[in-house]
Amino acid sequence: MSRIVDTSSSPHAKLDSVPLSDVTVDDGFWAPKVKVNRRRSLPHQWSECVRTGRIDNFRVAAGRKAGEITKHLAPDSDVAKWIEAAAYDLNAEPESPVAAELDEVIGLIAAAQDRCGYLDTSFQLQPERWWTNLDHGHELYCGGHLIQAAVACRRATGDDRLLGVVRRWADYVGGIFGPGGRPGTGGHPEVEMALVELYRETGDRSYLELCSFFVEERGNTPPVLNGSPYLQDHLPIREQITPTGHAVRQLYLCSGVTDLYAETGDTSLLAAMEKMWESFTTRRMYVTGGAGARYEGEAFGVDYELPNRTAYSESCAAIASAQWNWRMLLVTGDARYADAMERALYNTVLASVSLDGRTYFYTNPLEHDGGDALAGNRGSNRRTSKHWDHVPCCPPNVARTIASVGGLVYGRTDSALYVHLYVGSSARVETGGTAVEVTQKTDYPWDGRVEVTVSPEKKARFALMLRIPGWARSARVKVNGRKAGARPVPGSYLKIARTWAPGDRVVLDMPMPVERLVSHPRVSSNAGCAALQRGPIVYCIESADHGRADLFGLALPEKADPEAEFRPRLLGGVVVVTAGGFSRPAVPGLFAVRKKAGGRSKKVKLTAVPYFAWANRRPGAMRVWVPTA
Repeated sequence: MSRIVDTSSSPHAKLDSVPLSDVTVDDGFWAPKVKVNRRRSLPHQWSECVRTGRIDNFRVAAGRKAGEITKHLAPDSDVAKWIEAAAYDLNAEPESPVAAELDEVIGLIAAAQDRCGYLDTSFQLQPERWWTNLDHGHELYCGGHLIQAAVACRRATGDDRLLGVVRRWADYVGGIFGPGGRPGTGGHPEVEMALVELYRETGDRSYLELCSFFVEERGNTPPVLNGSPYLQDHLPIREQITPTGHAVRQLYLCSGVTDLYAETGDTSLLAAMEKMWESFTTRRMYVTGGAGARYEGEAFGVDYELPNRTAYSESCAAIASAQWNWRMLLVTGDARYADAMERALYNTVLASVSLDGRTYFYTNPLEHDGGDALAGNRGSNRRTSKHWDHVPCCPPNVARTIASVGGLVYGRTDSALYVHLYVGSSARVETGGTAVEVTQKTDYPWDGRVEVTVSPEKKARFALMLRIPGWARSARVKVNGRKAGARPVPGSYLKIARTWAPGDRVVLDMPMPVERLVSHPRVSSNAGCAALQRGPIVYCIESADHGRADLFGLALPEKADPEAEFRPRLLGGVVVVTAGGFSRPAVPGLFAVRKKAGGRSKKVKLTAVPYFAWANRRPGAMRVWVPTA
């Protein structure tokens, strides 16, 4: 069963997901993105893996080709994420254009594995270097991604060749590390959640125990990673309650710890994760769901350090946040985690790839000057910018996320059907002692009306759990034309428990006013500014919509009344937000006395577009937080 995270037998998870194979996404928002991912992104990423030597690395390691291994950081992980994405896509579309390439690369990986089980092309031909740099060598990290790729192949296509490879690798690693072996853990967490999924797929508890070992190694005396906060080795895992260091590493570690709780029931792990999540979402997360304030080290800053122009906000970090929130949702059933997952997915994750599916952002600032001044940014016009970085961790990560989005829509228990995301789709779900066909019809995220049709094979009693997003403060629900008895509460699931009959229809109506958001006063970058949000979508203003006006001279008055309008020919079809604003005169020189700033403000029409769609037109500036005076 092609679940992304399989909690169907996890004793301490409250929810199970619905397999990708049982969900069909057919709406006007996600379905085109999945199609672009299939037809453009996946073939293009494969060609880049070939061009840069990442595929030949396996041939060289297997002795099938002469030459040297390419000098890239963790190149195997890029291939593994591509495999995972291709497997998910093949599950949805058997005629996937990369089916042959997927079959080829699995064979190459199997041939490259050492007899002892070791596998990492960066070090494969130099045994003296194996496990000598746990801090930054990425051997465990690459192995983790290969495990996730193998599990995805097994679940999505039934092909278990790669699963045999990663089991030999995990058995070999377990013989080196762990009780009675050498101390240590990976400087880049990833293997933890992979090992839990391998345990779930095989039932071999040694993989769960190895995961626990790697988690418990952190923060010990003597330290295994130099006690580095950057590598999350500064405190024992149960005392790590504030996100620190490299943002992706931190959030991947949180995902693995949450998975570990789901299997062991160690409440001290969940308590730490809940405190970590509170700290992250209230003091160290961008309004777009992004994570990581600093270019230096791709790291979290201190509380409320959320600069806009120099935000790193790596694409992989937003994906990691979505992954962690998905796991927290599965173990708790708490809607706040679905809200946070949605924020990351609809804003930073989608901003990471261009609308044509071929160029990418690795960093996702909330303000840009329109040039290439920011190191690490791919420029303001993706169509002419560099598309495949020396460390292309983000493109295949985005690809596997988009390919798997159908698996995030629904959830279940033995007595309840959950709707987590509002996506036009159909699914087959087992609950209430029967199979249930559920369909959604909606234009979300542009419109808040959702029609859910529930059709059990036979009449059955169970609960339909509808997520009421935190922003939906005026939601209304009707069942077969009559008002639902329970009152929708923002930031929770509305429980509708009844005996359901085939064709029962639920209508959820969520008005989507344009809202102004303001920051905590300690976020100094946003003082005197507001951001616009409508439903789950965060907006930005771009030079492309404002002619010759200096974007940094534009302001949104407090009394302005923003309006929303769907424009089908703009950026693939989006709702734009317009409002009366003004253009402030430039200050003469770098500084000026306020009363002598001079000039009159001019009235202008401000046009804001979804943040995820920025930089798909001509080069120009962009900003999310707009001055209000």
